[in-house]
Amino acid sequence: MKKFPEGFLWGSATSAHQVEGNTLNDWTQWEKDNAKRLAKEASAKWEKWQQEKFPEMFTVENYISGRATDHYNLFEKDFDLAREGGHNAHRFSLEWSRIEPEEGKFNQEAIEHYRKVLIALRERGMEPFVTLWHWTSPVWIGEMGAWGNHETGKYFLRYAEKVFAEYKDLVRFWMPFNEPGTEVSYGYLFGKQPPAIKNKKLADAAFNNLMQTQKDVYGLAKSISEDFQVGCSHFMFHIRPYNNLPWNILAAKIMDYFADYRFFKTFRNFSDFFGVQYYQPFWVNLKLGGRFWGLFENKQKSGWCNDLGWEIFPEGLYHVLKKAAKNGKPIYITENGLADSEDKDRERFLKEHLQILHDAILEGIDVRGYFHWSLLDNFEFVDMRGFWPRFGLIEIDYKTLERKPRKSFYAYRDIIKNNGVE
Repeated sequence: MKKFPEGFLWGSATSAHQVEGNTLNDWTQWEKDNAKRLAKEASAKWEKWQQEKFPEMFTVENYISGRATDHYNLFEKDFDLAREGGHNAHRFSLEWSRIEPEEGKFNQEAIEHYRKVLIALRERGMEPFVTLWHWTSPVWIGEMGAWGNHETGKYFLRYAEKVFAEYKDLVRFWMPFNEPGTEVSYGYLFGKQPPAIKNKKLADAAFNNLMQTQKDVYGLAKSISEDFQVGCSHFMFHIRPYNNLPWNILAAKIMDYFADYRFFKTFRNFSDFFGVQYYQPFWVNLKLGGRFWGLFENKQKSGWCNDLGWEIFPEGLYHVLKKAAKNGKPIYITENGLADSEDKDRERFLKEHLQILHDAILEGIDVRGYFHWSLLDNFEFVDMRGFWPRFGLIEIDYKTLERKPRKSFYAYRDIIKNNGVE
């Protein structure tokens, strides 16, 4: 048995728009406007085996979040299940559009709702990790250009100040942003999610605005309470050169700088901890003609992949942790999981990643907690995949909203009970 340090935090994660249901933000209308197109494009986007296994990807409803899992109303039921699973921590996000639906007008009903959520977690012995922004913004923020507009940072600080003041007695761990780099890439470079534009100049502006606002929120939080622990959430690939060709090795180093080194350097003095989010490796292949692109070679490498076709490579977690640890901050694994509708690989996935995590801790890497993605099946809105990818420890019947813990839920419970993995 590989034992974890005493006081290690075990939990899972969700985000508001993906599970709460009936949100009204800058994504809501975009989903409705694009659902038909996304359903039509599925045949060109996904492999034949995926299309046969998940025919719902061809339905318009798959791409509209709607009531999602109705976690907004059923959060106590879901937290009861998390407690049954032994979780002693939980990461979730506040929905800015509920708290400030109109510019400068805070909704006290929504504020009280999230107070009940926090109290429910505390009553069940779970430490809240609260994300202030998990990609969705109020409609009025979207209309003013979202993070492409420098003024957005000012409004976000006002929202953060309100939230910090309201919940300072209930929350210690705060994460202003979830994966800001992912939002910039998909929203401003690739145009695959709101604001759905392809503009390098605006992408640079959005990135700089998010980076500066993270710094400003850190200072604000510390001015309110020195006890606040403020962290950065960062998506990390294990970046690897394809076939170890010399030009691919060089290209991987360049990508590593822009994807990771620059991020950690920016926030080293503006974070109390780093949240690492790891799912898969990224194979870098420099093509003839000078065009640089990433290549996922799942079947040609490990031969183990999830329902999205992502290669499962537990060893990569070790390498990204070593990279993050160079910055001298405590680390929490704030996301790590897989799409596995049949739940045939999740238990193995958990055990192998946690074995790697344990080895990293033995080497002196300061990892203090692990949050599996996700507690529930949910609306996967990265690249607008919708409901068909199943990441939950708990299966959701989207017609009846019935919750059913998967076999892996109980395997994770045993790991938590033992505070260790075989």
